[in-house]
Amino acid sequence: MTQIGQGSTGSTVVLPSVQKTVTLAWAALTDTGHRRQINEDSLVSEIPVFAVADGMGGHSAGDVASAAVVTRLGELAGTDHLEAEAINEALGRSVVDMASGEGVTDQGTGTTVTGAALAVVSGVPQWVVFNIGDSRVYQLTSGVLEQVTTDHSVVQELVDAGRITRDEADVHPHGNIVTRAVGFHEPPVPDYRIRPLQAGMRLLICSDGLTKELTAYGIRHFLISNPRAEDAAQALLDAALDNGGRDNVTVIVLDVLAVDDVPPELG
Repeated sequence: MTQIGQGSTGSTVVLPSVQKTVTLAWAALTDTGHRRQINEDSLVSEIPVFAVADGMGGHSAGDVASAAVVTRLGELAGTDHLEAEAINEALGRSVVDMASGEGVTDQGTGTTVTGAALAVVSGVPQWVVFNIGDSRVYQLTSGVLEQVTTDHSVVQELVDAGRITRDEADVHPHGNIVTRAVGFHEPPVPDYRIRPLQAGMRLLICSDGLTKELTAYGIRHFLISNPRAEDAAQALLDAALDNGGRDNVTVIVLDVLAVDDVPPELG
């Protein structure tokens, strides 16, 4: 497990190109869970990138794969915003890094990844949400919870084809089989989605160790019931462990506190 960055109760970033400031608060937690010997999840939570990588169980050195991804994404920290191309390049470099990782076989290793990066799109501050695999990003706005990412998994393909329901997917025996990953000597292919930054919005970035144990209703309950990011992250983690903790569990709760014009003295 590799963790880059810590939580913040309020950090403001200036976006000179659009004359805006964005104030964020976040909390990031991870736990091995009750049944795993090693935590193969890794995470990065530093402006402008927040991401969770879940090393693939059953493959060699999954922790090496997840660490490679967040380490390369962590190198993007320190700028005020990112573009999708920078994320693509970081993910590509991480695949090269995995090949030399300790314990990696000729077949390679892999990881899922999902996250959100602060960006400027069409002249306004936006989130660029990205994912490969079945780790997820959710958005909570005005009490409405939405899953932003779409899983790259066998059961998601079955749901999309109308062969099983969403409820059946949650308990399907092939629920842990992903159809896309970072690694295995293949170029990474993330999906991207753009979400406008709005004061009051909250993002949840998590590995499937959380979503295996909590329904969307439960996730919404804990996000709404805990206004502070650190309290919400802890409540989600505790609930996942109380419900079984069958896998590593990693959560980042990310709040947009304010989006303002740049003050004249900073312009």
